[in-house]
Amino acid sequence: MINKSEIIEQTNLAFDFIQKLYLEVSYLIKEIEGILHEEEEKFIIGRPAGYGISARSSTGLESTNVNLWLLRKFAVFFVPKDKTRVERGQTITDIDDNLKILYLRIILRDKNINEPKIYAGVLYNIHKKPQVKWIGKFENVMGHLEYNDDKIFKNIEKIDYEDAYIKIQGELVENNLFEINNSETIRKKLIEPSLDLFRKS
Repeated sequence: MINKSEIIEQTNLAFDFIQKLYLEVSYLIKEIEGILHEEEEKFIIGRPAGYGISARSSTGLESTNVNLWLLRKFAVFFVPKDKTRVERGQTITDIDDNLKILYLRIILRDKNINEPKIYAGVLYNIHKKPQVKWIGKFENVMGHLEYNDDKIFKNIEKIDYEDAYIKIQGELVENNLFEINNSETIRKKLIEPSLDLFRKS
C-alpha cells in the first residue's frame, strides 16, 4: 500500500509535469504566432476573450464535469491582419463569404488517441445561420467548435459540418505533438502545410 509521503510526492510530480507541459505548449503557440506574423498575410492570433486559448472546461462537481477540470483539448486561430480588428484586447473577425482562418488544435489526451496530437490547417466557407443572434463574429464560434469537436473534427482531412448555428468546411493535418520540437519542424510540419491549404482554398 502506498504511504502518505509517496502520495504527496506523486501528486507534486504530477502537477509539476502538467504545468510544464502547459508551459511548453504555450511557448509552441507563441512561436507559431511569431512565425505567422512574418508571412505576407501578417497573421495575428485570434483573441475571443483576450490573449488565450479556447477550450471546453468545467468547475462542476458532477462526475462527468470533473473530467473537464483539466484541459485536455484546446485551440487557437490565426487570421490575416486585414481581416480583423482589435478592440479592448479582443479581436473582432466578421464572418463574410471570404473569411478563411488558420486553425491550430492541440489534444493532450483523448480516448481516440495513443499520444498527444496537434492539428493545423484551414477553416473556410464559414457561415452563420441568419436566425442565430449570439454569433456576431468568428470569435463566438470558437467555443461552439470546442463543444462539438467530436462531430466537427471526425474527419480532419475533409471537414464539412453544418448544424442549426453554423456551416463550416476545412482541412487539417495531423502530427504527434512531441515530434514538433524545434523551429525547423514547426515550419515543415505545421506552418508550410497550413499555409499551402490556406492559400489554395
